[in-house]
Amino acid sequence: MNTPAIASAPAISNETRKSVVGQWLRTLGPFLGLAIVITIFAIISGNPARYLSIVNLRIVLTQTVIVALGAIGMTVIIISAGIDLSVGSVIALCGVASAIALRAGWSPWAALMAGIALGGLIGCINGLAITRLSVVPFIATLGMLGVARGLAKWAADQQTVNIPPTWLNQLAATFPAHAWMLMAPGVWITILLAIIAAFLLRNSVFGRRVFALGSNEAAARACGIHTDRLKLWIYSLGGLFFGLAGVVQMSRLRQGDPTVAAGVELDVIAAVVIGGGSLSGGQGSILGSMIGALTMAFLRNGCQLIGWPNYIQEIIIGVIIVLAVAADRLRSVKQK
Repeated sequence: MNTPAIASAPAISNETRKSVVGQWLRTLGPFLGLAIVITIFAIISGNPARYLSIVNLRIVLTQTVIVALGAIGMTVIIISAGIDLSVGSVIALCGVASAIALRAGWSPWAALMAGIALGGLIGCINGLAITRLSVVPFIATLGMLGVARGLAKWAADQQTVNIPPTWLNQLAATFPAHAWMLMAPGVWITILLAIIAAFLLRNSVFGRRVFALGSNEAAARACGIHTDRLKLWIYSLGGLFFGLAGVVQMSRLRQGDPTVAAGVELDVIAAVVIGGGSLSGGQGSILGSMIGALTMAFLRNGCQLIGWPNYIQEIIIGVIIVLAVAADRLRSVKQK
């Protein structure tokens, strides 16, 4: 009578062991990838001291802010088994809107809120297209990519929008006006928002429902979760982060540019996937996405220090996305 139980024990133990190993690999993988990128570019740059210097670190962290903010919103979307391809266009449109508001005499706070709110509105429209019109996220957000870019060019009259000097200009300043801040205000804002988002994803009803939605939408609906309403909140929340990224982009350029951030959605998606997010949904973490964003920033920074042209960077990023997704698919197959 006891023989079957004894025989099945090793199998259960092996499955548990594989699960634990898989979780550790998913957690430590992004850190390992970041370490590899830093090591490789420190060596081939020919000047490791410069690449690893505090000054360059501050530059990299400042350059990470826009992708990192986008990655926070995209993490929630991807965990829910969604996708948003309109990130770059939304960033451009929100940056232009904030610049126009400043030029019209709005206070910096009002211009900041306007840019963020516009991003949230666009996210809400994406959510409505997905839930009410039953358009798949890929197509809905691909359409918004064109619409938002066109609106940005129309609003800016197809030219850059110069802004008066305000404290918003300091959000993405590599060397802040106050030395005690050490890093750009945008870096500290991103860290704070990442901590809050991570806490909400792991310790709130909303976060648990997002993971449930991404793992099995039918099961989530059967458990009483209003999936359409949840998707609307998810895409609206993502839009708020994209809007804030647009304001930071405007701060970095000191103007609203309707042509900026083209292709940023690839960096944002790559950051989430490198950080352990699964395009199939149900998996991902804010910490992992932040490490992924840092990896992308160090990669681009290294390419710039070496003097490689932009197309080389795009090729490398494309390869990284394919490899990261392939690795995720292999993990999913092994878990079945």
